[in-house]
Amino acid sequence: MLTLADTSGSLFTLILEALFLIVWVGTIIVVITENRNPVKTLAWVMVLVFLPVIGFILYIFFGMDMRRTRIIGKRSLSKLSQKPLLNFADYAVSTPPAPYEKLVNMMKRASFSYLLGDNKVQVFVDFPMMLQDMLRSIASAKHHIHVQFYIFMDDAVGRFLRDVLIDKARQGVKVRLLYDDVGSWKAKNRFFREMKEAGIEVYPFGEVKFAALSQRVNYRNHRKVVIVDGEVGYIGGMNVAERYYKGVSWGQWRDTHLRIDGMAVNALQMSFFVDWYYATRELVSNAVYFPKVSRQGNTDMQIVTSYPMGEWKSIMQGLLQVISQSRRYLYIQTPYFLPTEPILMALRNAALAGVDVRLMVPRRGDSLLADLASHSYYKEAMTAGIKIYQYEAGYLHSKVVLADDNFVTVGSTNIDFRSFEHNFEINAFIYDPEVVREMKRIFMYDLEHSKRVVVSEWRKRPLWNRFWESLVRLLSPLL
Repeated sequence: MLTLADTSGSLFTLILEALFLIVWVGTIIVVITENRNPVKTLAWVMVLVFLPVIGFILYIFFGMDMRRTRIIGKRSLSKLSQKPLLNFADYAVSTPPAPYEKLVNMMKRASFSYLLGDNKVQVFVDFPMMLQDMLRSIASAKHHIHVQFYIFMDDAVGRFLRDVLIDKARQGVKVRLLYDDVGSWKAKNRFFREMKEAGIEVYPFGEVKFAALSQRVNYRNHRKVVIVDGEVGYIGGMNVAERYYKGVSWGQWRDTHLRIDGMAVNALQMSFFVDWYYATRELVSNAVYFPKVSRQGNTDMQIVTSYPMGEWKSIMQGLLQVISQSRRYLYIQTPYFLPTEPILMALRNAALAGVDVRLMVPRRGDSLLADLASHSYYKEAMTAGIKIYQYEAGYLHSKVVLADDNFVTVGSTNIDFRSFEHNFEINAFIYDPEVVREMKRIFMYDLEHSKRVVVSEWRKRPLWNRFWESLVRLLSPLL
């Protein structure tokens, strides 16, 4: 005999099931109407159909499309960019270097990236030297210091930099700090609170709270930028952590970072303030942060940014242009090789056309899953003629692409799905044969500490290994 409680319980369950059905069907409709890559859309629909509960949770955390979300309003962006654009007009290079006119124009339209001349570039390939130089610049700061890192650890290196920044704040220098909330999750709140109490403005980028978790955990600010007085800037692959200094158990930490002196620092500043606005809703556009800098060197460059909410995947599109127009060689360093389909196809096409395509990756990475997924792409790459080298002297974290003695890009972007589609990234696109020659020399030196992967031997890997690599490859967009 049914009781009132039983009837009420059954009705409540029925209502919950009906609500879930409505949300589930609605989610599938949303996925279809987002008009993404058909393969990706079909994959999400299949997951939602065959694993409705798990699929719904995965979609909420990792699948929601943020392309329609605006990082900064048009009016705010116009106000922020007004001063630097006036400076850029004076310093912009009127004639783009051949043969990269189309690339320069594309990056200007897609990423607000003006080609700026008269810069000087210094290359760092290990963390201690970069940190020493950056600390000297910070120590000489008179007006402001802006710091942005994906990882800012509460360890010996992180605490040392924290104390230096606190000293400068107490001297009256304006210090602003952005850190990624996911990348820096191991750092205790107390670590950042001490900086705030000393007068430093500290904010997490993409703060992860339970209510907002679904929208932010999968979208990370991977940029590493430091700006001192609007005149000196740092950009590259190095974060703030002790392991960058000490290395890893199997060797050194090999990375690439740049110091930039010149007008291109204004472009770094603009990128920082856009991110600052996103994190704080404070619009900073004072002219004092965008000084006109005298000629520092002969390097022309563009500072290119990309983010998941943008209409264009600027950095990936720029690399596609570089790959497609390369004629003699293309040298790449990346800690992860999880290429999107367009990038993989472009690299294979270049190799098939006779371009000397060399890819350098770490023999041992910092993520087993990423390593397995990366391995699944090797055969496709090598059968097209791409030469793959595994760096054996430690962990290769460098993010560099060189082409034809005329172009190099250094920044935060890996050759993987996450960097191209989910992360906030920043790269310097450099058009200077002298800088390219230096980076080529460094690449060749690293090549001496690497071992080439031979396709005939690679095919002999155990079937079990190949199965796991192929299985993990399905997770490539999430790694």
